[in-house]
Amino acid sequence: MKIDSFFSNNIKEALKNNPPGEWMPELPEECIRLSSGYPDPALVPSQQIKEAVAKLIDEEQDLPLHYLGSPRIEVLKQQIQKRLHQRGMKVHERELLVTSGACQALDLIARVIIDEESVVVVEAPTYMEALEIFQNYTKQIINIPVDENGLQTNILEEVLKERTKKSLPLPSILYTIPTAQNPTGTTMDMERRKHLLKLASEYNFLILEDDAYGELSFGDSPTPLKAIDTEGRVLHVGSLSKVVAPGMRIGWIAGSEEFITAFAWFKKDLDHPFAQASVASYLVEIDFEERLNMLKEVYRKKCDTLINALQLYFPESVTWYMPSGGYFVWVHIPGLDSSELLERSLAKGVSFIPGEYFFLKPQDGTEFFRLSFCFEGQDEMVEGVQRLGQVITEYLNASLLE
Repeated sequence: MKIDSFFSNNIKEALKNNPPGEWMPELPEECIRLSSGYPDPALVPSQQIKEAVAKLIDEEQDLPLHYLGSPRIEVLKQQIQKRLHQRGMKVHERELLVTSGACQALDLIARVIIDEESVVVVEAPTYMEALEIFQNYTKQIINIPVDENGLQTNILEEVLKERTKKSLPLPSILYTIPTAQNPTGTTMDMERRKHLLKLASEYNFLILEDDAYGELSFGDSPTPLKAIDTEGRVLHVGSLSKVVAPGMRIGWIAGSEEFITAFAWFKKDLDHPFAQASVASYLVEIDFEERLNMLKEVYRKKCDTLINALQLYFPESVTWYMPSGGYFVWVHIPGLDSSELLERSLAKGVSFIPGEYFFLKPQDGTEFFRLSFCFEGQDEMVEGVQRLGQVITEYLNASLLE
């Protein structure tokens, strides 16, 4: 029996792409993980969640463990609405869909909005798992570069004008991480945010705003695109993975009711009712604003530690963007192949993510790599950067002798 003969044509095409998670390096024991985009283990509120779960079970017994789950599921939705409202987004109940993490949200949007005829715009570089998702639905993907001020909307405008002039299909949706972008750590300034919304209106496309790091800015939190959207063009995706716990799988989509209805149609009952009730029970017991302030301060200090180590131990030819928040630093080394560098770095017990995985065309990311300051302790980060700096110096010196 030929198994793939049973696959649909679009699945056969999708399976030609690189498999999900190929970007994750196999780590040696005791490796210093500058690759991991996970919260600092010490900041995951395991004890408080344990207490919230115990309270939930004590009060509701078996109810949270059923298909329909606990009444606290609706409480979670209200908590998310309240948080969005505090950030300038007035989202009604029917304009919000709670999802099993942000990736389910991205996949639902792609499933409803994108087909093989659709044109999608992404940032270059961009979040690799989003790129994996979009490539499952279409091959017509355009990338627009990011600089220290985020997505270069002037280049986007030129591309849109050129496609219009040549009667080429225009994008149906643009995907952006405007705040503390993954992987660059940069934030789109307000002028570009307004320009992007203007272009979306003029050229009639949607904006998928991935706000995973929107509340982890080191300075004042930028205004989300959704908060200044007057036409309902922004589909706002958020998550509690970076600010509570990724394993709870709590994400959401905020958008016009018609979109939310369609997304819910295909989501069906693919929920985690117990996780949603548990998180609602946890959130009731804490001061969320206080927790956010604590997280931002800790991650800002960890970022400073990583940047100081880069300045101390990396060769002068190495450059990077100064992160405005989030988890990551984006590093550029001219003349370097970061995939080759990773092999040597892993041999020294340090991991990172090569730049090729963040680009539509992998060769565009050869000279780049992503470091994270979120997971490891400060001493481990400094040690990891020192080792990596030695590996880079040796690599560059060897290249000069060739």
